[in-house]
Amino acid sequence: MGPRIQQLAAVLLAAVVVVAAARDEPAAAKNYQTQWDTVMSILNCKSDSLIPSYICSVISKSRWGWSSDDPDDYTPAARPLRSTADLPKYVDPLPQMARIQGYGINQFGFPVPTNLTIGMYNTTWQFHRDMPPTPVFVYGQSLQTATFPGPTIVARYNVPLYVTWENHLPDAHILPWDPTVPTAIPKNGGVPTVVHLHGAAQAPDSDGHALAWFTRDFAENGSTWTKKTYTYPNVQPAAGNIWYHDHALGLTRASLLAGLLAAYIVEWPELEMPFNLPSGEFDLHLVIADRQFNTDGTIYMNSTGVEPKIHPQWQPEYFGEVITVNGKAWPFQAVQRRRYRLRILNASNARYLNIRFSNGLPFTVIASDATYLSRPVTVSNLLLSPAEIFDVIVDFSLVVNPNATDIELLNSAPYPFPTGTPTNDSLDGKVMAFNVSAKWQLNDDINTPTPADNSTTVPEIGVPFAKVTALPPTMKTRYIVLYENMTTNDPNTGKTMNLYINGLRLEDPPTETPISGTTELWHVINLTPDNHPLHLHLAEFQAVQMLQLVDPDMFKTCMLQHNDTVICNLSQHAVGALQPVPEEEKTWKNVVKIPPAYVTSVVVAFRLVHNNMPYPFDATAAPGYVYHCHILDHEDNAMIRPLTLLP
Repeated sequence: MGPRIQQLAAVLLAAVVVVAAARDEPAAAKNYQTQWDTVMSILNCKSDSLIPSYICSVISKSRWGWSSDDPDDYTPAARPLRSTADLPKYVDPLPQMARIQGYGINQFGFPVPTNLTIGMYNTTWQFHRDMPPTPVFVYGQSLQTATFPGPTIVARYNVPLYVTWENHLPDAHILPWDPTVPTAIPKNGGVPTVVHLHGAAQAPDSDGHALAWFTRDFAENGSTWTKKTYTYPNVQPAAGNIWYHDHALGLTRASLLAGLLAAYIVEWPELEMPFNLPSGEFDLHLVIADRQFNTDGTIYMNSTGVEPKIHPQWQPEYFGEVITVNGKAWPFQAVQRRRYRLRILNASNARYLNIRFSNGLPFTVIASDATYLSRPVTVSNLLLSPAEIFDVIVDFSLVVNPNATDIELLNSAPYPFPTGTPTNDSLDGKVMAFNVSAKWQLNDDINTPTPADNSTTVPEIGVPFAKVTALPPTMKTRYIVLYENMTTNDPNTGKTMNLYINGLRLEDPPTETPISGTTELWHVINLTPDNHPLHLHLAEFQAVQMLQLVDPDMFKTCMLQHNDTVICNLSQHAVGALQPVPEEEKTWKNVVKIPPAYVTSVVVAFRLVHNNMPYPFDATAAPGYVYHCHILDHEDNAMIRPLTLLP
């Protein structure tokens, strides 16, 4: 027996033992998780795997609990879901994550570059007072300090930060994943990770390319991995509200769901101090993410795909009925009657949020994503796509009731957005509560708190570079088409197989090759029923027009056949209603919502927008960048394309 046959026999024997043990002892099946995932990593059920794909398929079905070789005959081996209707709301205080200073101070008091080491750890986190601790993957400077979300890094504008990212994760993922979508699969086991600083401008080798992944102790790495320490120049404009998260190919939906996400701030005191914004304890991050849990407290993720014949585990969207904020389910925050700054990030995998206060209290939007507006905008509600950030001022002194009172932050966005299931008023329709202190009154004959200092202001103006006209005219026009490929053309029975951009995948050659330092006009055509949050790495962009398609089904049928906007007469279909771009989104963003059956025109800047200068690094170097839908389930399969800048 040759070495290859011996290796094959040993691996198959191990797989049989693990599967048999898990089937014989269903209650203890979770004890075999690590052994199982190690076996499957070794098998590497791809075109270059050790064993024939059919054997991989049979074993994989056993992993997900299928009872026969027929993909139509299966029963999920999932843990029972926890009913969350009995979880009391507003019993856990809102945590504020630890802040790590991302710069040093020299002997003259000036900020200087510094180095940080941040790891990824497998630990537990308690999402609710009445739930057991939940296994999570999280960021931290040590296992003991790692949190969900991870620590907030506070950097300084134009002061580089060097971060060494370390992978301390176990041999197997704590959540199911699907090897039939393009996925990073190490040959020797381990959980692949790579960190992307979302919304920042950095060189390609520090951007967290999907193929630049690495496993524990850098034992194995992907094809575009080059270095352990990333350089962040911190040159993007303030408001500096960005975030960092995992970006390994095919695993973003599982790894972010497990907890690999955190906030990042770029301070620019010279710009921001005149605004006199709330600071310190009155400057709060709200990192919102939906989750579902099993009865044992573990995070639920489906183990059966929407179309198991094609993808055994992948589903087009993940939604949970539990809304967490800063890692707590439906928390509360005690506030004084004064202005607060709320930096609101939607870190959900696929859920849109349409938030408002229960008493009608307004939001004054000062920034969206990483850039201030040209002028603050007051709104009654905010629609946040996944990965979108709004920076707002809320004045709790406007609460009419003079007594101590609670106001709720509510959510009404259907899922999938915009035409999916309505929210449940008692579950995903609630986000958190704010406990507003009693109003100080002169006639009170009891001890009352002193009036809250409300000397901060809402700035009357923002930044001049927020407008599209701040940059030179666009040099090139592109057409970007979003497709959802179905098993059949029948909308009642068709299941999603994958989602593509321009009919292409990440591994196909790049077609978007802008010249570094220029601006372009992209017409993004959405031929799917979902709203998609489009995210471009490196670039900043903003919507300038949203034009409805007339006879969208006819146009879609033609595009599915020809994939050509000229042949399919786009000019005859893009003549519908004009939807205005919301005022609170009129600035340079890193996520733009693309509504269904619309042509959304966006100006894309491949240069720094605040000073109209080229990047201070080589943006044309390998491995380049990517752009994708930030519904993570879509990104993983496979709504992601390369973005290669040219000199």
